[in-house]
Amino acid sequence: MVDENRVRSMNEAAQEFGDSLARAYRTVYGQTAEAGEQQSRLAQEFFDQVRNRLGEQTERGRAAADQLSAQQREQQETAQAFARESVDAYMNFLDDASSYFRTSAEQAVGSTQEGVRTVSETTTNLLGTATGAAQAVTGAGGFPIAGYDQMNVEEVSKHLDDLSADQLRIVRDYEERNKKRDTLLEQMDRKIRAS
Repeated sequence: MVDENRVRSMNEAAQEFGDSLARAYRTVYGQTAEAGEQQSRLAQEFFDQVRNRLGEQTERGRAAADQLSAQQREQQETAQAFARESVDAYMNFLDDASSYFRTSAEQAVGSTQEGVRTVSETTTNLLGTATGAAQAVTGAGGFPIAGYDQMNVEEVSKHLDDLSADQLRIVRDYEERNKKRDTLLEQMDRKIRAS
């Protein structure tokens, strides 16, 4: 009987040991699974944050590029408007000068014989001065570069160093209104600024 009790005690002890060991394995397995899930969650959160940050940086970069592009367009429009206004102001000046000379001539016709002679002399002197100034600007009364319309960019470029700032402006305005060759326009702009 003693042996049966001992065997039963040993069986019970073995059973408890087995149950205890199973519980320990379940606990370890549960903790390992929980740790794996937690690591998976942390990794997912990390990658989500990285993705979000990269998305934000990309959006900021795109916004900066758009802003820079808009500023560049605005600068180009401002430069074009300035150029148009400069040409308009120059043309208005020429129109005003022409109108002044025309008005002077009409007043001279309506005055007395002495007045006609005096105004005629004055007009002749003024026209001589204007013609001399125009010839100084345009070079002997013609366009500053003879045969300009038949020349290519390289041929025109060779003549630019021989022109004054006023002559360069006349040639530049003509090029802007007619052929619009960017290379020539840029060369003339540089030379005008340098003068």
